[in-house]
Amino acid sequence: MPILSPNDLELISHNAEQTRRMGMRLGSLLNCGDLIALRGDLGSGKTTLMQGIAAGWGSLDMVTSPTFVLVNVYQRAQHSQEMCSLFHLDTYRLMGTVQQVLAQAVDLDIETMLTTGILVVEWAERVLEVLPKEMLHIQLTYMDEEQRDFIISAKGSHYEKMIAELRLMTYGSM
Repeated sequence: MPILSPNDLELISHNAEQTRRMGMRLGSLLNCGDLIALRGDLGSGKTTLMQGIAAGWGSLDMVTSPTFVLVNVYQRAQHSQEMCSLFHLDTYRLMGTVQQVLAQAVDLDIETMLTTGILVVEWAERVLEVLPKEMLHIQLTYMDEEQRDFIISAKGSHYEKMIAELRLMTYGSM
C-alpha cells in the first residue's frame, strides 16, 4: 500500500460509471495549459476515465482510445471566447529506444498542445522527461472486474488546489 502525501487523493471506483463520474468532476476543473499524466496497465480504466474527463470539460464528442492514432482532439460543445482543445495522447505505440520514444513525443508537438489546450497523456511514464514537471498524475490500478484504484497526485501548487477541489467535490466539507 503506497504512503500518500497531503497532495495525493486515493479514490476507489466500483464500476465504469463511477470511473466516468470521477472523470467528469476532474474535467470540470480543467483549463487550457493543464496536464494530466495517466499511468496504468491495459484494462485499468484510462479510457473510461478519459470519457468522463471529456464530458465534464464540456465535449459531446465520442471518446475512444487513441492507441492507433496517437492523439485524439476534442472540442467543447458550446464555443466560448477561449479557444481551447482537449488533447488525448497515447504513447503506448511509440517505438524504439528511450531517446527515440522521447523524440517522437516531442515531434507530436506537446508544447503546442499545452499552449492551445489541455493535455491528457496515457502511458505518461514513457515520456515524462519531455513533459513539464508540474502536472496532475493519476495512477490507475485494476483491482477486479469492476473495481479500480486511483491515486491522484499533485505536482505543483496549481494541481494541489485541483486536488483540494476534487476532495471537496467528492467528500464535501470535512
